[in-house]
Amino acid sequence: MFKLSEIKELMKLMDQTSLHELEIENEGSHLLIRKPGKTESVIVAPAAQHTFTPVVSAPAPFAPAAAAGGPAAAADQAASGEEDAGLHKIVSPMVGTFYAAPSPGAAPFVTRGSKVSDKTTVCIIEAMKLMNQIEAEVNGEIVDILVENGQLVEYGQPLFLVKPH
Repeated sequence: MFKLSEIKELMKLMDQTSLHELEIENEGSHLLIRKPGKTESVIVAPAAQHTFTPVVSAPAPFAPAAAAGGPAAAADQAASGEEDAGLHKIVSPMVGTFYAAPSPGAAPFVTRGSKVSDKTTVCIIEAMKLMNQIEAEVNGEIVDILVENGQLVEYGQPLFLVKPH
């Protein structure tokens, strides 16, 4: 079986290269990572039990929906882009479930206006029954939280906007 840390490292390496697909078989496990735009797929399955069928997911829920209206919609998108220009995006390093707090009923790690350092834990992403603490990786102030507690998040999905200091 592949370790989550190994899969994450392979995904990082793929992001840094022009590779679009990586397939590995190891000790009865089969791993296929494809990079078709923003809908990366990671499938881990025992090779003897399953055959691989590509998973094509719908556009991620964080992607802005195409507006049906003309100039007003374009102006809104342009204004939004200008507001985000100087902001750092903290993105999900994996597919999993977003948790804003360390446990149910506990206070969230951060809220809008929270000051963070590069080592501040901002959330937890649960993947494959493992709780992965996500750090801010930048000094600044949380400007916006882009996902809801308990929401499924995709690899590379923006979670927070931070105004760097």
